[in-house]
Amino acid sequence: MQQKEHLIIFDTTLRDGEQSPGAAMTRDEKIRIAKALERLRVDVIEAGFPAASPGDFAAVRAIAETVRESRICGLARAREEDIRRAGEALQPAAAGRIHTFIATSPIHMQAKLRMRPDEVLERAVAAVKLARSLCDDVEFSPEDAGRSEEDFLCRVIEAAIAAGARTINIPDTVGYNLPERFGQLIGTLRARIPNSDQAVFSVHCHNDLGLAVANSLAAVTQGARQVECTINGLGERAGNAALEEIVMAVRTRSDVFPCETRIDTQQIVATSKLVSTITGFPVQPNKAIVGANAFAHESGIHQDGVLKHRETYEIMRAEDVGWAANRMTLGKLSGRAAVRARLESLGISLDGDALNQVFARFKDLADRKAEIFDEDLQALVNEDAQQGSEDRYRLGYLRVCSEMGTHPEAKVELWVDGVAKTAAVTRGGPVDATFQAIEEIVGSGAKLLLYSVNAITTGTDAQGEVTVRLQAADGRVVNGLGADTDIVVASAKAYVSALNRIQVPSGFHPQL
Repeated sequence: MQQKEHLIIFDTTLRDGEQSPGAAMTRDEKIRIAKALERLRVDVIEAGFPAASPGDFAAVRAIAETVRESRICGLARAREEDIRRAGEALQPAAAGRIHTFIATSPIHMQAKLRMRPDEVLERAVAAVKLARSLCDDVEFSPEDAGRSEEDFLCRVIEAAIAAGARTINIPDTVGYNLPERFGQLIGTLRARIPNSDQAVFSVHCHNDLGLAVANSLAAVTQGARQVECTINGLGERAGNAALEEIVMAVRTRSDVFPCETRIDTQQIVATSKLVSTITGFPVQPNKAIVGANAFAHESGIHQDGVLKHRETYEIMRAEDVGWAANRMTLGKLSGRAAVRARLESLGISLDGDALNQVFARFKDLADRKAEIFDEDLQALVNEDAQQGSEDRYRLGYLRVCSEMGTHPEAKVELWVDGVAKTAAVTRGGPVDATFQAIEEIVGSGAKLLLYSVNAITTGTDAQGEVTVRLQAADGRVVNGLGADTDIVVASAKAYVSALNRIQVPSGFHPQL
């Protein structure tokens, strides 16, 4: 039996995924996700854009120091300062890659770059050569390749390979392409470019028309051997190709695809939940692979068929992607060792003060909730991680009085720079009153863009997980996350979390 080729999985959750409005992550959150991606056995982790800001640089370097089993990639525009910054950030990596790019479509060259095609070609070659002098592994992307002229695209790619690029990524930057034509483009480029055999061809597809996964898979059938994707399809605008869908499509339809990944698929659900919890972007119930209903059967006909023979209505096993049931029941009598063991089974390693703080939160929650589920533990860990020692705002006290026929009143104590301040506000609803009381103290002027509540688990004693999305006065968008068995308390935590994130400056993030 002929051995299958390796399909490289390039995860860009920490770079492109972070460009979703409000999905900005702290350095520690990025490290947690990077470790999860390493456990997932992702081949390449695009950790960020080091030139964007000091924070991005520090995060990429920290991930390069921490992750040893996956290759760490840093993005850089075709500019000397970007490339050198990426090279510096990647120095500690066991295996590093510089990913440099420049736009090649007529509309981008004319309207954005204001450069002639020959100038773009010259800049691309210079960028690849500089990157290659700093790192053995260089990837080049002609941005908006999906709308570029084929002849010029061939010229640029041939020159980039000659200059030292060993991965050529073809981005469908605006999600414009259709599967058949995009697949043909990959096949044509590989056939027309004389030195195409010296590079791995990759694709990076956006989901504006809902075709990111379909376009990516069409490219794989035409010889692409790297797919750039994100957990849960997170990303700019409508998002990117979803890693879990790419991986499971290739695995499930092994009769079609002449390649295979090295992904540990049983880590998929845990990684999906981690990314969802950290970013505050919930996974829709009917989302393929990782949605709560992905393996649920409501129809009696379907249920009967599955009971008789699973494959009548299931093309893959829930256990294969990590939907295994809880193996240990946790409650108020559970000890520190049991909690630690369960966290480790979820890929979360805590020691010392970090474990003590989470265990204290666990005991508090167990007094209010009969059974603690995996999702509860992940929420506790994430809430603890969001509360940094340098947070400007901390929720001290909250009292809400609400009864039929009257307007609810919220009284809030908020610690601001170590000083306790209080405010009481009466409004039309308890959450509205709480938010207005916090604003009366803070006066941020932020605009509320999204308020979302999700039950973390089943049951009337379930924790509610609240996502608050705020737009700061300078236009930046941030997410805040809070969890509690009391929805109003969870809402206040989420609002305060978002306010603390507004205090953290963000950097420029380019798009492919």
